[in-house]
Amino acid sequence: MSPIVHHPTSFSLGPLELTGFGLAVLAAFAISQIICQRELWRRGQNAEAEAIPDIVMAALIGTLIGAKSYYVVLTGDPGAFFSRGGFVFWGGFMGAVALCWAVIKYKKLDFLRIADVAGIAIAAGYAVGRTGCWAVGDDYGRPWNGFLATQFPEGAPPSTVGVMSSMFGVQFPEGSDPASVVAVHPTQLYETVMGFGMFVVLWALRKHPHKAGWLFGLYLIVAGIERFVVEFFRAKDDRFFGPLTAAQVIAIVLAVLGTGVMAARRQTAR
Repeated sequence: MSPIVHHPTSFSLGPLELTGFGLAVLAAFAISQIICQRELWRRGQNAEAEAIPDIVMAALIGTLIGAKSYYVVLTGDPGAFFSRGGFVFWGGFMGAVALCWAVIKYKKLDFLRIADVAGIAIAAGYAVGRTGCWAVGDDYGRPWNGFLATQFPEGAPPSTVGVMSSMFGVQFPEGSDPASVVAVHPTQLYETVMGFGMFVVLWALRKHPHKAGWLFGLYLIVAGIERFVVEFFRAKDDRFFGPLTAAQVIAIVLAVLGTGVMAARRQTAR
């Protein structure tokens, strides 16, 4: 079976060049805002719903700062903070939560009320955002020749023997041509599908009877499971904890935290 050959997606708007990644991220935040506001209005939590645009802006800024900071820590290169690429989801997630918490507290609103619907929105936004990684050929997987195997000759970076061996520690047979393009797991699509699955589960449980925050705890669990699984297919070289990557360790911590949140908020709300 011949692998799919992928080329990056970009659009020109006059002198401005828009990448598929940038458009996907904007769409992800727009969808997240719509979901949060509509669900909060349905619940009659109008003050929280009206504050969502400010909170989403805080999430966007926190995501950019956190994702870049995490990448700088991983690479040890402070200059990477100003590069175009290099956005890490867990770093962005932590940055967004921290800045959103600060804005919510400043507005004297209930953080758990908003977090309860934010989990639904984050799952939906994640599914959309990962299509952007596919669009630019980023965050692909390890070598593979099965169904949907994809080559990224112009990816960020290209999926060549030389790149994958030097950047991700993938081993190839001796004498392999460094310029040879390798077919890999399209992990961006795996994450899109799993992200949509998380959204379906959380959306189905949005009318749960438990206290505010219970659903966010469930989000932490399913998000942790999703990332833990997909990391086994990713092309990475940050396995600092034996066979586990740094992202998998964070996923485990968040899943455990989510279990604690669900247990603490399992009582029936008034």
